[in-house]
Amino acid sequence: MYIELIAIIVAGIGTGGLVLVVNRLTGRRLPRFAVPLAAALAMFAYALWSEYTWGTRTVASLPEGVVEVTHIDQSIAWKPWTLLAPVTTRVMAANLVGAQSRPDAPDVRLVELYLLARWHAARTVMVLIDCAAPARAEVSDATLTDPSVADWQPLGPHDPLLRAICVPQD
Repeated sequence: MYIELIAIIVAGIGTGGLVLVVNRLTGRRLPRFAVPLAAALAMFAYALWSEYTWGTRTVASLPEGVVEVTHIDQSIAWKPWTLLAPVTTRVMAANLVGAQSRPDAPDVRLVELYLLARWHAARTVMVLIDCAAPARAEVSDATLTDPSVADWQPLGPHDPLLRAICVPQD
C-alpha cells in the first residue's frame, strides 16, 4: 500500500515537473493551473490503472500450478467510475500442484485455496472437495482422518471451484 502511495506521488511530481519544464521552454505560455492540473491528472490516472489492473497483475504473479478459481468484481459507491466498469477486488486461487487425495476416497481432494483481496493480507484455507458429490467441506483433524464426518456443503455443477479442482487441466 505504501509503495503504491509513493508511486502515485512520484507520478504526480514527475508529470508536474515535466509540464513545468515545457511551460518554461515555451516562454510560460501555459496557464498557471497547468502544472497542478497535470500532476493531479497523472496521479488519478495511475490510481485508476492500478485499481483496474490489480486482478490481472495478481493472477499473473501466481506461482506455477496455482490457478485462478474465481474473481469478484465490485462497484463501489464512493468510486463512481466503478459503477460503469466494476473493478476486481478479490481473487480466489487454488494450488493444483499440492492437491492431494486418499486411496480410500479418490474423488475427495484436499486443496489449498488462496484468498486474495485488494488492500488485505492473503489468506490460505484448506478445503476438501468431493468431485463425485459435488460438495466442499472445511478441513479439521476429524475430516482429515475420515472425510465422511465433514460438514459437506453442496456445490453447483458449474461452480468455478469444482471446475478448477475436478476437471483435468490441459
